[in-house]
Amino acid sequence: MQVPNGSKVLDIACGTGNYTSVLEKTGLKITGSDVSEEMIKKAKGKSSTIAWEVADVNKLPYEDNFFKGVTCTLAIHHFNELLTPFREVFRVLDKGRFVIFTSSPEQMNNYWLKEYFPDAIEKSANQMPSVVEVDDILKTVGFNIVGHETFLIQPNLKDFFLYSGKYEPTMYLDEKVRSGISTFANLASIEEVEEGCNRLKTNIETNKIEDVLNDFSSDLGDYVYIVAEKK
Repeated sequence: MQVPNGSKVLDIACGTGNYTSVLEKTGLKITGSDVSEEMIKKAKGKSSTIAWEVADVNKLPYEDNFFKGVTCTLAIHHFNELLTPFREVFRVLDKGRFVIFTSSPEQMNNYWLKEYFPDAIEKSANQMPSVVEVDDILKTVGFNIVGHETFLIQPNLKDFFLYSGKYEPTMYLDEKVRSGISTFANLASIEEVEEGCNRLKTNIETNKIEDVLNDFSSDLGDYVYIVAEKK
């Protein structure tokens, strides 16, 4: 975002506030908003100094040009459409940057989980707006595209989202872990999960998993930052 300490920054669709709370620790004055009252209720337990708001991305309850930066992490695929929320972000943003962290359909289809849960991964990939689509809509509402930067999951990842087990395949055999990942919780059938987990377990035990990981290696990155700017 390239903003100085103390800048007012909005994190839209913040969920339970994991990333919002970390952003605050960098010295920013953060507002976290999400349409879910339950999510915001949980987020409030993580910081008493962040302004937590129940808010719809299609009608943000903030004044024009109020924030110096806006972020959105792993959430744009949950929006019904992108034009309205991007217009709202443009409206509430003063001269500054809108940083989106997401995964492209191409990146998702190159993840090794597709070997074991092909239908679920394909459905998940189909939910993701392409980078070209995101860029086009951002430009339509008035943003300039600063650029894109791919991101590779690191072995020390502590969070639990789809790529959490990139280096620890056994993680996906844990039902509690799967229940917290929307691809499994919302898109995978019981039959596919059972069959895929059985195959994955066997491949881990026989070390065939290493061949699968190598087959799905890609230079596309795992996720992508899309950085737009209002001048």
